Amino acid sequence: MKTEAKHEKEVTIIAVSGGIDALTAPDLARAIVDQIAEGHVYLVVDLIGAEFMGSAGLHILFDGVKETRAQGGDLRVVAIDPEMDNVLKMSGFHNVARVFTSESDALARFGS
Repeated sequence: MKTEAKHEKEVTIIAVSGGIDALTAPDLARAIVDQIAEGHVYLVVDLIGAEFMGSAGLHILFDGVKETRAQGGDLRVVAIDPEMDNVLKMSGFHNVARVFTSESDALARFGS
């Protein structure tokens, strides 16, 4: 798994490629925690390039939502793959955070 962060005004986008499992989830956690530590608390995790996500990855996303909100920000997710979106729905993530089908949509509606 690989992560790449880029900044769009006050929002940081963390693009993920590859699989997110128990071995690679700590890399995603580090990417999220590093951004929060630098004061970037408005995050979009872009899963368009992610091949799959296990429970460890879901745990990291839930923790990211909790931590960004504790710092006055928020975490949003971009997922267009039906299987990835189904994983997010089955875990209840849609009930906790907003999920978008495009990065531009997540950025445009981040303040709403």
